[in-house]
Amino acid sequence: MSDAADQIFATLKQSSQSGAPLYLQLRKSIEDAVNRGLIGPGDALPSERDIATKADISRVTVRKAVQDLVKGGILVQRHGSGTFVAPRMERVEQSLSRLTSFTEDMARRGMAVRSAWLDRGLYAPSPDEMMVLGLSSNELVARVARLRIANDTPLAIERASLSASVLPDPAGIGSSLYAALELTGNRPVRAVQRISAANLGDSDARLLEVPPGIAGLHIERISYLASGKVIEFTRSIYRGDAYDFVAELRLTGPSEEGRP
Repeated sequence: MSDAADQIFATLKQSSQSGAPLYLQLRKSIEDAVNRGLIGPGDALPSERDIATKADISRVTVRKAVQDLVKGGILVQRHGSGTFVAPRMERVEQSLSRLTSFTEDMARRGMAVRSAWLDRGLYAPSPDEMMVLGLSSNELVARVARLRIANDTPLAIERASLSASVLPDPAGIGSSLYAALELTGNRPVRAVQRISAANLGDSDARLLEVPPGIAGLHIERISYLASGKVIEFTRSIYRGDAYDFVAELRLTGPSEEGRP
């Protein structure tokens, strides 16, 4: 990207925005270059030393601008390799009105799906698991944790908890938890989801290949059988830059207003 780099940093050098801090000017120049397509996903940036020389600024200023862009998901740094323009994410939309598995949801979009198992085992239940799943302290809980990946991009970390009486062998699950539950007549038919914003911690960010502290979506879901029994308690983290949840809303008619 030598020609593009020369253009970006020469423009910065000639910039008349003397009122703005230099690192903000550099950050805006690089971000504008990405948005205009002068540098594209996967392109490597010059070294800090080269940028400092081309833009006639200090390496400390360059480092601060680059770190801001990494935190914002515009750039990625690979240890020993350098700094690159981040891959452009194709955002995924999921309806909030249908209860589907991640595997089913991605398959409908024609996306190649795989999972990396993080945990499959039986444990003593936590207080939250006991309360939500209705377990006693001497019962066991089955925990299933997976990194969900679509088209080679990690999108979500799912951590599901179920009674061991429902899932006595979590290690035997194939590609879909809901498919395994359907075989035993325990597939949920409805769920209540709570979605909140979250800043990703170091371990979750590392799994999702995003900078620590970046915005994500924390989703807590309680799923029920047709009988009303709670069957699944799931806590998930989704990438905020790749996932949208969509809900259809209906306006209340005049005849319905004021009803208790």
